[in-house]
Amino acid sequence: MTHPRPNAALRTVLTAVLSLAFGQLAHAADAARLGGDLTPGGAEKAANKDGSIPAWSGNEVQHSGWAYGKLRSDHFKYKADKPVITIAASNADKHADKLSAGQLAMLKQVKGYRMDVYPSRRTCGVPDFVADNTKKNVGTAKIGADGWSLKEAWVPGYPFPMPANGAEAMWNAKMRYRGLGVDYKNVVTSVSPRKGGTEWIRAGQEFTAYMPWGAKGSTLLSKLPQIEYYAYFAYTSPTALAGQALAISYFLDQPGSETFYYFPGQRRVRRMPTYSYDSPQIGMENQYTLDEPFVFNGSIDRFDWKLVGKKELYIPYNAFGAYDFSAKFEDIAKADFIEPGHRRYELHRVWVIEAAVKQGMRHTAPKRTFYLDEDSWNIVLADDYDAQGKLAKMREGFLIPVYETGTCDVSAFVQHNLTEGRSCYTSENLRAISDR
Repeated sequence: MTHPRPNAALRTVLTAVLSLAFGQLAHAADAARLGGDLTPGGAEKAANKDGSIPAWSGNEVQHSGWAYGKLRSDHFKYKADKPVITIAASNADKHADKLSAGQLAMLKQVKGYRMDVYPSRRTCGVPDFVADNTKKNVGTAKIGADGWSLKEAWVPGYPFPMPANGAEAMWNAKMRYRGLGVDYKNVVTSVSPRKGGTEWIRAGQEFTAYMPWGAKGSTLLSKLPQIEYYAYFAYTSPTALAGQALAISYFLDQPGSETFYYFPGQRRVRRMPTYSYDSPQIGMENQYTLDEPFVFNGSIDRFDWKLVGKKELYIPYNAFGAYDFSAKFEDIAKADFIEPGHRRYELHRVWVIEAAVKQGMRHTAPKRTFYLDEDSWNIVLADDYDAQGKLAKMREGFLIPVYETGTCDVSAFVQHNLTEGRSCYTSENLRAISDR
């Protein structure tokens, strides 16, 4: 007896069913690794080969006695740590394989610049509900057909704990859990003097941001407003800037931003549709653009993003000294760099992401390299290159555990203009608005 051969339509259906089944099995296997050989956020749990990066054992927990308004560094478990390596111009080449191009340039070009390296402490984790959502995102989170917008994910959580490309990794950084928002009551952004000058720009500000996807629980992103975050920002000093304010919205699925700016001299609010990307920030003498805060800020649509891989790097970590509001400004911010005693570096694994401006697009930094901490997905380093391919700027984000949220975050950061020899430093007294 002979059996009829299945027709083409049936074969297609069977193939689709089998592909779906195998895909679901693969996603389940990947998800099972989270909390297994990987941390809940997707980092390698294990130590590195020589043990200089320890195994991950969980996040830094809030210590009794700490409350908002007290120095976080006073309550850090490892506050007694001492540097194990000091890197300066004299030994920079010896450590070059664990430095970014920008770090190496600073060590070689700027007199007196040094990096004090401390024991590595893996203090970054996430709350249980963020871990659960991150696991659910394996096979669920989606990038749009445009190649850059975030279309679906369970939130709050990392959309792509095992990223397949650079755009996915950048969305992990942008969607890192920070609670419902952040509130900076006393921000100071400073720009160092022009070469040969002595006059600093020191701008006082208030900044509040709200992330509608940050509420405790588990929600599909598609059920929420397609907003990355809303923010309100106002200058309190100097006199030339005081009273200026803006309200800005960044989107998950639209390029650019929506910005409304208040000019007190005109006593009017103006819509500023092009105040985004590499637009210079008002009052900062072209030293600081809209997409440079927090090491990177805003839409990712103007670049192609390449996931290069992982490497071990000396990065700012547990860097509480940059947030020391008890110190005098002049004791932290020097003309050429942040005082080394207020910077802490540790050896950690990072994801390396290369960004190249898309054909037909423009940007003052058409090539950029970003370094993302594997444990928290925070962007901790960036190198910017100009149109001639020359290294032009480097940024460092000072990562710390945020006790209120059970995660780590970067808010304070420094940027060095390697072409003009000027620095921009933003420091905040961070308060996270968390309902956890």
